[in-house]
Amino acid sequence: MRKLIMLLLVVATGWYLIPGGGLRRYEEYRVRGALLESGVSEKRAECMARRMVKRLDLVQLWKLQRFSEEKRTLGAYIRGVKRVGDGEAVAVTVSSAALCAAGLS
Repeated sequence: MRKLIMLLLVVATGWYLIPGGGLRRYEEYRVRGALLESGVSEKRAECMARRMVKRLDLVQLWKLQRFSEEKRTLGAYIRGVKRVGDGEAVAVTVSSAALCAAGLS
């Protein structure tokens, strides 16, 4: 718990110290990495991460992080997201996957 609080303080401080929204860039980097580890292509992971970070809060993104521990298909990742029980997170992930796959985002 103590480490989590320290991490939150460091990240929050980075938001103010790094020009151009350092926290958002860090979140996007983490989400992109998690998607890549899950087996999503680089181009699609970049597109999805950008959309997901804009639409989800930090807590929702942390909930989704636990599904990146092993390589999976995009379909398996989406099924895992559904187990989170957060309708908004599911909708954003699924719509991001669909729009990015179609090249519409």
